[in-house]
Amino acid sequence: MCSFSKTILSAFFVLLSTMINGQKKEEDIQINKNIKNTLMMHKDLVSIPNLPKNKDLMLENINWVAKQYASLDFKTSLLDTSSLPILIAEKIVDPENKTVLFYFHIDGQPVNPDVWNQEDPFEPVLKQQSQNGDWQVIDWSKLDGTIDDEWRIFGRAAADDKAPIIMFLAALKELQNQNQSPKINLKIIFDPEEEYGSKALLSSLDQYQDRYASDYFIVMDGPSHNSNQPTLTFGCRGIASCSITTFGSKLPQHSGHYGNYVPNPVFRLANLLSSMKDPEGRVLIKDYYKGIEITSEVSSLLEAVPYDASELNDELGINSSENVGTNYQESLQYPSLNVRQIGTSWKGKGLKTVIPEYATANIDVRLVPETEGVSQLQKIKTHIEGQGFYVLDRDPTDEERQTHLKIVKFTGTLSVNSFRTNPDSDFGRKIRNHIREDFGKDPVVIRLMGGTVPIVPLINKLRVPTVIVPMVNMDNNQHSPNENIRIGNIRQGIKICLSILNASY
Repeated sequence: MCSFSKTILSAFFVLLSTMINGQKKEEDIQINKNIKNTLMMHKDLVSIPNLPKNKDLMLENINWVAKQYASLDFKTSLLDTSSLPILIAEKIVDPENKTVLFYFHIDGQPVNPDVWNQEDPFEPVLKQQSQNGDWQVIDWSKLDGTIDDEWRIFGRAAADDKAPIIMFLAALKELQNQNQSPKINLKIIFDPEEEYGSKALLSSLDQYQDRYASDYFIVMDGPSHNSNQPTLTFGCRGIASCSITTFGSKLPQHSGHYGNYVPNPVFRLANLLSSMKDPEGRVLIKDYYKGIEITSEVSSLLEAVPYDASELNDELGINSSENVGTNYQESLQYPSLNVRQIGTSWKGKGLKTVIPEYATANIDVRLVPETEGVSQLQKIKTHIEGQGFYVLDRDPTDEERQTHLKIVKFTGTLSVNSFRTNPDSDFGRKIRNHIREDFGKDPVVIRLMGGTVPIVPLINKLRVPTVIVPMVNMDNNQHSPNENIRIGNIRQGIKICLSILNASY
């Protein structure tokens, strides 16, 4: 290529970059121009209590959202389910475009008003933080002036999940104001019972599978990385649970009369549990980690997530972590084995000098895509048998007690399996590239988050690439008293939504 051609090409790219940067600055200006209206829209929605036990108020929430989408020329429908209806909003922009299904949930967690720092958790309040760290109420009229990114709105569901609902609506309204259309066809479902296991949605999968059909699926829920950088999560762990019960005598016995004679089931349970993990926290059950490989490419992806071990350990109040992975993100790539509760036959108040009749450990297992719940629970059961226990799925009979030295009752329940989309898939690369272009840096890419979302059965039913896009601040007190959303996250969330809507997949 001659020097003149190179000069022309270079000038073209400079001009293109200038145009793109100008568009992005104009986008930021418009977001800021409309931010007060966005925040007041958020205030209106958060003011409607959203506990599924009150069907009338849940329908009020659903109708509020449906009205907003109808004003944006979406087709809205209520799909009957076993309980509350599913709201679905649809818009075909161009039949040639890809269709993306978006997911939000519209319900919230229960509240105990007595432990909130406001009179009514469903009356949102605007607050700013004082120099001593306290959050102080400020009047909503403050929104008429300069709006500080560090101000927060407190209220139940202010972050989880009404903030993402408002961010997405604000992005769609911004496109409408600019006489622009998304570059995708949209289907949007609003789950009325996510906090309660998504009972309504999961009951509808077979009946409405065609209504949910899409090319890609984006879940708009959860907190972003604690750096507050744009975050993309490409999977989540699943969960299975089981209980392990060991037995002593048929009835609780006096520890003075029978101590040193009647075997104590707590010690048998403790010995059994200690055989399942080494002192470094690694599971010793045969093949528990089978199929999991941390390649150099995967390792690089995990190490790219901002992380400071000392800072995290200080925050958690621990000396050091278990050695399942070399860092926090790597530890999430393996199935866990967690004892979540231990109990004995004594359920009353206070202490008794007895040898318990039985001891039970309730266990949860976080699953990864390489491990399925049924298989992991079977491995645990096989391990127990290998420790010399006679394993039942019920309480032992008198004859079994007399015949077998060590008995365990093992019962397992499979909840949901894991899912993961390859971040380097075509869809993964495109959504990452668009975020990078719009924000000038790579998003934080989470290969697999530690928690479990109840809609994994829907993801597995759709069989399409799925990404979770979390946008609210990590310290939002999700599910807890004083739930809140940082205003800076609302601004950034609108921009993330615009990036997704303006992308071609």
